[in-house]
Amino acid sequence: VSNNESLFTKKYDNQEIINMPIAHKQGNYFADELLLKELEDNNQIAFKYLDNPNGSKFDIAGIFNDKKNILGMMPHPERASEKLLGSDEGLNIFKSIISKMA
Repeated sequence: VSNNESLFTKKYDNQEIINMPIAHKQGNYFADELLLKELEDNNQIAFKYLDNPNGSKFDIAGIFNDKKNILGMMPHPERASEKLLGSDEGLNIFKSIISKMA
């Protein structure tokens, strides 16, 4: 978790290591150096891979728009939202959203 100050990530600790499945085969995030620096400077990187499985630039697994109200990510939190599925570490994304609505 690279940024826990958003409606999607506030139920996580900053820099918390979480495990979520990926299902994107060769997909990865890429951008030019200027955009990557802008994302980093504006704290728009939501998640980073610990062990980058796909060569994603800056190890990016998820980013926010500039208002941090839209999240795009490669891992699948819905596949890690119940112990029965093998992990519930993605559940805090949904809990974060719901707590904002309450």
